[in-house]
Amino acid sequence: MTSLDTSPSLFVRKPRNLAQALVDELTARIRNGLLKPGVKLPTEAEIMREFSVSRTVVREAISRLQAAGLAHTRHGVGTFVNEASAGTPFRITADQLETLNDVIAMLELRIGLEAESASLAAMRRTEDNLAAMRAALDAFRQAIDVGEDAVAADFQFHLEIARATQNVHFAAMLGALGATVIPRARLAQAIPSEARPAAYLERVHAEHEAILAAIACHDAEAARTAMRIHLANSRERRRALSAESAG
Repeated sequence: MTSLDTSPSLFVRKPRNLAQALVDELTARIRNGLLKPGVKLPTEAEIMREFSVSRTVVREAISRLQAAGLAHTRHGVGTFVNEASAGTPFRITADQLETLNDVIAMLELRIGLEAESASLAAMRRTEDNLAAMRAALDAFRQAIDVGEDAVAADFQFHLEIARATQNVHFAAMLGALGATVIPRARLAQAIPSEARPAAYLERVHAEHEAILAAIACHDAEAARTAMRIHLANSRERRRALSAESAG
């Protein structure tokens, strides 16, 4: 384990986006070699203490580092800095998901990508993969119980399914899309009623459980269908919101 406290902190607190400020700091330490490839990041508790942020902020920041291809998490072991890769990876930036129509278009892409991902995961998943998916859903449940938006846990669940395909390209593509593709991550400020609706999150949780159950049973077709229904439901909710906004 490597302590983060290896140089004067570059961390600047941004009250409205502490997670991004933490991402910026950790990214800077990775880029300048203070956190080297293969090094295990400190625990959530250690990062919380150094930066005086909540566990939710730390988890969101780690998810964004994973999405950027800078780190990966090994279930039950920890999060590690990735080896540097050549070239410029495909990325979806926040400003490409500003409107409801942007989000709907992204969900259409995700339906194609993640329905097949779920099917392959059902055929190829390991017990470790299942444990990682369950851990993400447990974190989602805990977030609902304390009134949080569960974005980090939501993205982690989908990322773990991509990893369970045993095809690195699925995880790389979802990582490139990043946690901002979780619709409420971009719409919470524009549509306050969508920020933390308990009933909505309960529905999402139930849909996630259906996906996990199908994957656990090695039922590829049921997993594909459950994922398609889950993402199509999200798309239709956004279409309804778009129609209301236009009305």
